[in-house]
Amino acid sequence: MTGLSAVGLVVALGLTIGSFLNVCIYRLPRGESVVNPPSRCPSCGRSLRWFENVPVLGYLLLGGRCRTCRAAVSPMYPIVEAGTALVFLLQYWQLGWQPLLGVRLMFVAALIALFVIDLQHRILPNVITLPGVVIGVAASLLFEPGWRASLIGVAVGGGALWAIGEAYFRIRGEEGMGMGDVKMLAMIGAFLGWQLMLVTLLFASLAGSVFGGGMILLNRGSMKYALPLGSFLAAGALIATHVGQRLFSWYLGFY
Repeated sequence: MTGLSAVGLVVALGLTIGSFLNVCIYRLPRGESVVNPPSRCPSCGRSLRWFENVPVLGYLLLGGRCRTCRAAVSPMYPIVEAGTALVFLLQYWQLGWQPLLGVRLMFVAALIALFVIDLQHRILPNVITLPGVVIGVAASLLFEPGWRASLIGVAVGGGALWAIGEAYFRIRGEEGMGMGDVKMLAMIGAFLGWQLMLVTLLFASLAGSVFGGGMILLNRGSMKYALPLGSFLAAGALIATHVGQRLFSWYLGFY
C-alpha cells in the first residue's frame, strides 16, 4: 500500500469511526442503545437517509439543519468526525502501518468519546472505561508498553486518583472526584503504561489548573466548580502518545 493510499484509508476510517462516535456521544449518556434504532433527527425523530449520514459532507450539504423539520444540527457532529480523522492521521504518522496502530486507533477513539461526553455531561460511561482497561491490558501482552508496565499503569493510575479523591473526602467531607475519572486513568495506564500515564496526569493537572483559574478570574466559576477532568485526561493522553516518552526521558536525564 502506497503512502497516499494509506493516508486516504486512515482518513476515511477516521471519518467513519467519528460518525459512530457521535452516536455513542449522544446515546450513551441517555442510556440508549448505540445499535438500534438507526440514526435519526434528535428533534423530529425522522430516520436519516444514507446521504445524510455521510461524515462532514452530509452536514454541509444540508446546511447544518434537518431536511424535514429544519431544526439546527449541532456543529459538534462534523467537528467530532473531522477531529477523529485528524487524530487517526496523526497516529498513523507517529506509528506507521503496523499492528500497534490498530490498538492505538481503538484507544484514541475511546478518548475522543470520553472527552466530549465528559465535557457535555460530566460523566464517563463504564461501558467505555472498564472494557478499555481489559482491552488495554490484553493488547499489552503482544504490544508496547508490555504487560508489566500496563498493569502498573492500571494500579498506579487508578490508585493515585482514588487516593486523592478519598483524601479530599476525608478532609473536606464531600466528594471531590468521581470514580469515572479513576477508571479512565486506569484505562490510560493499561494502554500506555505507567510512564505515559504519569505524563498524562501531569498534562491534565496543568490544563485543569489553567482552565479553573481562568474561570475564577472571569467570575464564571468558584473553587468548587466541577471541572471535566476526564476531558483533560483525554487531551493529556493524546499528547502523551506523541511526546510523552521523549518528555519522560528528558526528565530522567536530570538524575
